[in-house]
Amino acid sequence: MDTAATRVLGVDAGEVRIGVAISDPNRMVATPLDTVPGVQTTAAQGQDEAGSAATRLAELARANGCDTVVVGLPRALSGRDTASTAMARGLATALRAHGLRVELWDERFSSTEAERVLIGAGRRREQRKLERDRIAATIILQGWLDAQRL
Repeated sequence: MDTAATRVLGVDAGEVRIGVAISDPNRMVATPLDTVPGVQTTAAQGQDEAGSAATRLAELARANGCDTVVVGLPRALSGRDTASTAMARGLATALRAHGLRVELWDERFSSTEAERVLIGAGRRREQRKLERDRIAATIILQGWLDAQRL
């Protein structure tokens, strides 16, 4: 598959929800796609923490013609790893087991920026809660796409 002509999936990994975004085929623009149950949610249902979420994401990737997944890597402001960083790395490892190319991308401030965008768009608190993860995934993916063109 020609990687220059395939879409890329962007992921904002979370314990409760995982936001998902997708690029256009030319890898220029990211748009929100979906929200899937998070790592903690699937574990509470008795399923492998990262495995079940990775399976759903791999299905989304294949259904949308993606060969690459960009997973947001949440780090502390100091740049150090956190418990959330370990969760994102575990999800990335599980996605690789599905045969996908996985890139980790620093996602500091993506959720804050997503919240700002939604407030600016006049979304109410409940709407923001439902959309924030998809918008954060879009911000993560757009940052990665922009960096690939530099």
